[in-house]
Amino acid sequence: MDGASLREIAKRAGYTPGAIYSYFANLEEIYGALLGESLLRLNQVVEAAKGGGGSSSAIDLLRAKAKAFYAFYRDNPKELDLGFYLFDGMKPRGLTPELNHELNEQLMAALRPVQFQLEFLGLSTEQAVIETSGVFAHIVGVLVLNNTGRIRLFRQNPDTLFERYMDSLLRRLPPPLA
Repeated sequence: MDGASLREIAKRAGYTPGAIYSYFANLEEIYGALLGESLLRLNQVVEAAKGGGGSSSAIDLLRAKAKAFYAFYRDNPKELDLGFYLFDGMKPRGLTPELNHELNEQLMAALRPVQFQLEFLGLSTEQAVIETSGVFAHIVGVLVLNNTGRIRLFRQNPDTLFERYMDSLLRRLPPPLA
């Protein structure tokens, strides 16, 4: 969207600028609408994820929900790009606080099933939030390495790195209560 104008977007979409302005006041609102739709699709994919073989054990659901989040962005790298568009270096830019809050809530909604399963498996809410942050950070890191081609420096497969991270997370969980 750098260098884009509402007038040019309207022209390419086959609308008049006035028609676009009746829906969006500025480029940030267009970006917010696109990202909101992307996050809605992400949430639908995570929500639909079921455990392996239809299993509903908490461990299988944890893996399935985290993998759905990972696979959504792995299979749709432009969606990940969209999520990071408004970063200038490492500083966010361009969104109103209200729109930023709304979009962050949609992202967190996609991560809550992971947190919920971690809590169900015995972690406190605080511990589950920490581990969910770790899952998110690992997914984003692996996908950034993959999407930029930097993963080749390490001669690693992103899916294997994700699975190994999930295995290590599961080993850190408390033993099930008898």
